[in-house]
Amino acid sequence: MGEATGGRSAQLKHTGLRSGWTTGACATAATTAAYTALLTGDFPDPVTITLPKGQTPAFALAAESLSGGEATAGIVKDAGDDPDVTHGALVRVTVRALPGGSGVVFRAGPGVGTVTRPGLPLDVGEPAINPVPRQMMREHVERVAAAHGGTGDVEITVSVDHGEEIARSTWNPRLGILGGLSILGTTGIVVPYSCSAWIDSIRRGVDVARAAGRTHVAGCTGSTSEKTVTSLYGLPEDALLDMGDFAGAVLKYVRRHPVERLTICGGFAKLSKLAAGHLDLHSARSQVDKGFLAELARRGGADDALATQVAAANTGLAALQLCAARGVPLGDLVAETARDQALTVLRGAPVAVDVVCVDRAGTVVGRSAVR
Repeated sequence: MGEATGGRSAQLKHTGLRSGWTTGACATAATTAAYTALLTGDFPDPVTITLPKGQTPAFALAAESLSGGEATAGIVKDAGDDPDVTHGALVRVTVRALPGGSGVVFRAGPGVGTVTRPGLPLDVGEPAINPVPRQMMREHVERVAAAHGGTGDVEITVSVDHGEEIARSTWNPRLGILGGLSILGTTGIVVPYSCSAWIDSIRRGVDVARAAGRTHVAGCTGSTSEKTVTSLYGLPEDALLDMGDFAGAVLKYVRRHPVERLTICGGFAKLSKLAAGHLDLHSARSQVDKGFLAELARRGGADDALATQVAAANTGLAALQLCAARGVPLGDLVAETARDQALTVLRGAPVAVDVVCVDRAGTVVGRSAVR
């Protein structure tokens, strides 16, 4: 299990949660151990690396082998207290010496994906080992070569046990990364519940859609809203962004990387939070404001009695049903107000926006015009 120098993964003082290590950090540690063994015959265990911001964690080896001119080392990923699907995965790296002048060549082993679509920060056909982990591995190869008399010309093959199966729970298939996981990380550290991997996947999803020439994309809060928006607009899979609760991440990235049209589709209660100005729609970080819904209902013609009922409703759905029974279009009002909030975040970017609110069955209960 990967461990920090002097103990386990670092404790975050402000949360009490343990941070962890990215697959890129694990692959760098495994590369360092394997290349050291290739040059010296011995595996350093634990093996210490330097992260981009200067931290120096040490990782215990979970696997090692040396034979036939190549060395393999394995590190079990410890994601700390983050609910990371790759937590506990065994990241293996095999290092093989190449002729002088070859440089560092990266290969995808079993469980690591290959890029098959443009729009990602890697060329089509390349192993899904992101730029920062590649740079980390190159730097550590140089250090090992300098310390032990190597040339630094090596082939690095990264594998993840059961990676192809794990990847089915990630964005990789939709992004056109096939055959396994991506080796990720910009700092080497996983911050618990930062959801940085999800937000990065949203950004890559926009990039892939743009590279494919999509002019209309949809940010959806879940599979039900994806089905609804696909039925409404016939969008292909690579135009669907699994937004989850991160409406702000979609809007801010599309602001910098515009598409002609963005549809936001999600549950009524979640999108009522966007309408109220929240960009993170998670229940732990924003709540449905029934007082706000009551004010929208008044705008739609609700009398004082109905507005009072809406403000006292147990759930957003209950408020919607109260209004529907009285002919007040609360769903449309939420959709329109959410669209206007989205346009505010877009700050004049050339993106037309519409919003679709659905219930749990995927039935459209509110819809805005495109603006």
